[in-house]
Amino acid sequence: MDKLITSRRAIKIAEAESLFQQDHAVWVAECTSLDEHNASELRKWEDRKKSIENKNAALHADWERAVERTKTENTGRISWWGKNCEQIRANHADAMKEWEQRKDKFYEDQKEINAAIDKRRESYMSREQEAVADYCDAVLSNSIYPDYFPKEWDMDYKAATRTLVVEYALPAPEALPTLKEVQYIQSKDDYKEAHLSEKEREAIYDSLLYQIALRTIHELFESDTADALDAVAFSGIVTALEKTTGHDVTACVLSVLTRKEPFMQINLAGIDPKACFKSLKGVAASKLTGLTPVYPVMILDKNDRRFTAGYGVTEYINEGTNLATMDWEDFEHLIREVFEQEFASGGGEVKVTQASRDGGVDAVAFDPDPIRGGKIVIQAKRYANTVGVSAVRDLYGTVMNEGAIKGLLVTTADYGPDAYEFAKGKPLSLLNGSNLLYLLEKHGHQARINLHEAKQENKQAFEAGITRKRNLPLE
Repeated sequence: MDKLITSRRAIKIAEAESLFQQDHAVWVAECTSLDEHNASELRKWEDRKKSIENKNAALHADWERAVERTKTENTGRISWWGKNCEQIRANHADAMKEWEQRKDKFYEDQKEINAAIDKRRESYMSREQEAVADYCDAVLSNSIYPDYFPKEWDMDYKAATRTLVVEYALPAPEALPTLKEVQYIQSKDDYKEAHLSEKEREAIYDSLLYQIALRTIHELFESDTADALDAVAFSGIVTALEKTTGHDVTACVLSVLTRKEPFMQINLAGIDPKACFKSLKGVAASKLTGLTPVYPVMILDKNDRRFTAGYGVTEYINEGTNLATMDWEDFEHLIREVFEQEFASGGGEVKVTQASRDGGVDAVAFDPDPIRGGKIVIQAKRYANTVGVSAVRDLYGTVMNEGAIKGLLVTTADYGPDAYEFAKGKPLSLLNGSNLLYLLEKHGHQARINLHEAKQENKQAFEAGITRKRNLPLE
């Protein structure tokens, strides 16, 4: 039809052209809108990109600053760590040096103590008289008894007969507890005590004293590794209140002498203590609570053969007497005398030994105090120069060898720091010239110490070729 009617065809072409123009206009508008939208989105993206880049740049700058700061801090810390490590190493080196010194001193002290102990052991194994007595004293010191026991004794070893004489302090009858039992009375909310009868107390006391005697003898024989004891003479001493007079009396209530071989064959676990004591020919009263004295089978000799008679010196000294130039034997007797006055208030006794000049014991003090008392060794050094550590070492060895509780070294001069250091922590007391003058003044005596004068006097004597009689060389 379009081919036959040309106008109709033209109309359709015009209509198509119109539709195309409309669609094209719409398409152009949409393209323009999209372009504008894309341009806007691109600008936004560019803005966001720029913002992110700026932020990243700021963060990167912060990161770089943080890295630099961390590097700086780490450098400081590494430097501090290095210095700290160096200080720690230095402190450790100082501590190790101090430890080595303390270790060496400890070993040195232990070596000295062990040497003294070995010397005592050697003396004991050689059955030397004093060493055996000291060893037996140590054996009895290790015996465990209740607190109300006296724990005191005296002993003497007779080497010729290998006999040990022991005077042993036994508890008084009133020292033993009498409480038998305690009952609780519920109705009265109270306790009822029952005590031992007098007959029971007497039986227990007698049995106790016989057991102590047998136990002591057994301990001495059993520990006799050097086979130094052939016999033990035991005497039991009781100090108790005498009810008829109200005064304390001291009496030997039992005594026995027994040899080692027959005694060690006794089975002490199955015997009657009193019957066993009697079978050993021991002597005792029928009732020990009566404190009836018996004569000891052997008397204890308390005299040390080294002791010599003392003489007074303090009455001949005055404020003009120079102790540093005094005759050395007079000086030793002066020391004995002043310490005798010092210990007199407690009932102590001081004896001076014979003048052997062997550097051993110059005087011995016996302090009877039951807590702090015992044997005290005293050495006197009338020196003009400083006393060295060797003299203090010798004193310590003497204290150990004598079994004493303490050693006193008295000099007219003074001591060196090594002497004081060695005496630290040991049962030693170092008294210099000032201490000696104080003790003399304390007991009403006046004297002086002039070391320069003593040195000059000895120098003059030396130059003149004169050896002063009984005078120590001034070191």
